[in-house]
Amino acid sequence: MQLQRVGSLERGDRPLAAVELDRPDPADGEVRLRVEACAVCHTELDQIEGRVETPVPRVLGHQAVGTVDAVGDGVDSARVGERAGVGWIASACGECRWCERGEENLCPDFRATGRDCDGGYAEFMTIPAAFAVPVPDGLDAVHAAPLLCAGAIGFRSLRLAAIDNGQVLALTGFGASNHLVLALARARLPDSPVLVFARDPDQRAQALELGAAWAGGTHDDPPQAPDAIIDTTPVWETVLAALTRLAPGGRLVINAIAKEPGDRDRLAELDYPSQLWKEKEIKSVANVTRADIRGVLDAAAEHDLRPHVTELPLADANEALERIRFGGFRGAFVLRIDAAD
Repeated sequence: MQLQRVGSLERGDRPLAAVELDRPDPADGEVRLRVEACAVCHTELDQIEGRVETPVPRVLGHQAVGTVDAVGDGVDSARVGERAGVGWIASACGECRWCERGEENLCPDFRATGRDCDGGYAEFMTIPAAFAVPVPDGLDAVHAAPLLCAGAIGFRSLRLAAIDNGQVLALTGFGASNHLVLALARARLPDSPVLVFARDPDQRAQALELGAAWAGGTHDDPPQAPDAIIDTTPVWETVLAALTRLAPGGRLVINAIAKEPGDRDRLAELDYPSQLWKEKEIKSVANVTRADIRGVLDAAAEHDLRPHVTELPLADANEALERIRFGGFRGAFVLRIDAAD
């Protein structure tokens, strides 16, 4: 399923088209993955609508799980048959100061799966071998797929929130990423109440079902001032609301690759005394590292974390994107891919 045009997405639009491409051969240092499942991400809406510049035509998809079925020169042939996952990070230089200190997500030569190279909305894909992360036994492809981005970026966001067990965590928005952050927080910070701000009443209900201590609307007053808030929404309104509710010395972690430009004027409403004073912080999350992907996969295996998923066939990728854009979903959509022989 290939992206063939970039522009505003309206109901009924079909920006992805089913195409037949030659089966890719792995280049030197690459593996080829026979894809079993690929989760759908809000970032792909940013790509389709032009907020994340993406050359077209391009095969999207950066939460792919499958089996290595071929390797290029320089790759150990023992990897054939290995179950592996591919996240947003397709490669990094490995030599710059950011890579050397473990921050390959900030590498100037960072390349993204499904943006700078074809991704997992396909039967087969290739990826540098070092960036195909082994998937632990016990995690099936459909439930592992959302962990590769929604889970990994949530894992990174929770680490950047830098709170201790017992402190109050809040989540703004309750889509694919934050529903996994809630599960991670409950496993790793068992004494920390988790509060959820969400516009959609169904998402608030789901948050309570999954163990949130409280759920309310964007502008509702929570029972406690959060020590950290993780925002996963595409708008600025939630940023202003979150800053108002942070406890002194609290941190807002913005987990979004882009914000909708039409909402940018809301920043003029920023009120320093009530929203930034008292040593409040704002931290953005940029991409993920392979360590984030390994970390969330290991945590999922250790704590038996399984994302809430809705399975669809690859041919229904446009439907999944439309439902994410206009509402009507819970958890994560995962495209099931049956490769032809």
